[in-house]
Formats: sequence, C-alpha cells, structure tokens
Amino acid sequence: MNEYMSKDIQWFPGHMTKARRRMEADLGKVDMVIEIVDARIPVSSRNPDLQTLAQNKPRLLILNKADLADKAANARWSAWFRSQGYAVLEADCRSGKGLQQLNATIKSVMEEQRAAWEKKGMIGRQIKAMVVGIPNVGKSSFINRINQKGSSAKAEDRPGVTRDNRWYAVSSDILLLDTPGVLWPKFQDQTVGLHLAFTGAVRDDILDVEELACALLAVLRREYEDCLRERYKLTGELEEEAYDLLQQIGRKRGMLVSGGEVNTERAARMLLDEYRGGKLGALTLEFPSEAR
Repeated sequence: MNEYMSKDIQWFPGHMTKARRRMEADLGKVDMVIEIVDARIPVSSRNPDLQTLAQNKPRLLILNKADLADKAANARWSAWFRSQGYAVLEADCRSGKGLQQLNATIKSVMEEQRAAWEKKGMIGRQIKAMVVGIPNVGKSSFINRINQKGSSAKAEDRPGVTRDNRWYAVSSDILLLDTPGVLWPKFQDQTVGLHLAFTGAVRDDILDVEELACALLAVLRREYEDCLRERYKLTGELEEEAYDLLQQIGRKRGMLVSGGEVNTERAARMLLDEYRGGKLGALTLEFPSEAR
C-alpha cells in the first residue's frame, strides 16, 4: 500500500452490479466489443472481468486521452495490444482526433464475419458493437463525437454518469451500444486504485484529497521532477516528503491562510486538477512491461 493512503480504495455502487448483469445479457446482441481505456494508465483502466465477459468477441481498443499521455508510450502500448490480437486506435475523444479511421477499422475487424454473412445472403447486415469501459475513461465523449443521428450520450467529467444502455447509429451499417461504466468490487492491487484515483475514475468525495495528492506527488517527484519544477517554478532542492512538497507548491502559488499557513487542501485539489487536465505535461504512469 502506498504510505500516503491510509485505507484501500473500494467503490462498487449498486447500479454497477446491475450494469454488469445487463452487460452480460447484452453481449449476446452484439458482434464485437469496443473497449475504451485511459492511455495514461492502460493497465489500471481496464476491467479485469471483461476478458471473460466478452466471450472471445472481436475487440477494438481505443487508447483515449492519448493527448494527455506520452507519445512514445502510446506507440509502445499500441504495438503491445496489437501483439495481443486487438485492433487499436489512439484518440482524443473530446476533439475527435484519431477517430477518423473508426468506421474503416470496425469494418476491418469484422471483415471475416461480414464475408460469412454475405455468403449466407445477409447483404448489408449492420455491425453491432458494444462500447465498454470503466467510469471516466471517456465513453460518453466517444459516443458524442462519433454519433451522427439521434440524441447524444450525457458527458460529464465525473465518474458513473451513464446509467442506461442505449443504441447509437454511427453510419447506415454500424450501430453502437453504449453501456454504463463498470468497476470491480474491490481493488486488490492498491497501485491500480491509486492510478484510477489520480485520473478521476474514482470520485474524490470518497477519498482524502490531501492524501491522494501526496501519493501522486510521490510518483511525480520520482518520475517527472522536471515537470513539477517547470509547472510550479520550483528552484533549489525539492522537499523529500510529499506533504512538505505539497506545502512548498502551495506556498509558491500563494495559497496561504491566516498566520502564513498553507491551505494544503486547496493545493491538493489544484495539483490533481492540473494533472488531470494535462497542465503538468503529457505523462504516462504505466508501461507494457506492467501489463498482465
């Protein structure tokens, strides 16, 4: 367990249990699965149950928020997932960058099945794909960007917004089924829980925001010290302890209260917001050697 987090992160609201059961039932209605993951944490942002649930259906993996992750790391992850049999697209679902080849990629993934359909006389049969992913990886933004007909999915920058399964027509021959984000009942690996919390996949209101910021600072100080120095104009020696470093950053930003004390809660929220918004740089926290 990370020394800055005092307890395991657990979050499994009742609606997610229902969503998982619904997903199992609806998998029989689709031909393939489109899985959305966070490019910054491609290991932690995958639901480990999905391999079993997907029942060996063809899979397209979207490395979303690729603009917030290191480009070289994105390339490594794309190569790794392709070696595992996935089709891969690197994308920023909010802007649509990287999604121009979506339709062509879906049809490529389903090429053999489409040929089999045609042999059976099912000319022009629509491809039905299920879109899956844990909360806050960008499923709703993905749906909104590619949706050309009907109403859009609700998109908010907080986890667990999508509640109901809905169909969307991408084109005349491709239908997508959106599903609520599904997290597993307990994070057995504390690092996974931390990475999800860093990126906002776990609601901040169930965590101690200062402890979380300190845990993130411990990682950033070790891996991305230059990014911290540049963003917060830090000179000289950085504080060794993460809480002291949080105070150092808060003081540099003028986040003081009466008596000259640093408002560490405000500093913590600022740090997390700026990390999630990419203001610290394009940072990747996991690499293919860590994949399982």
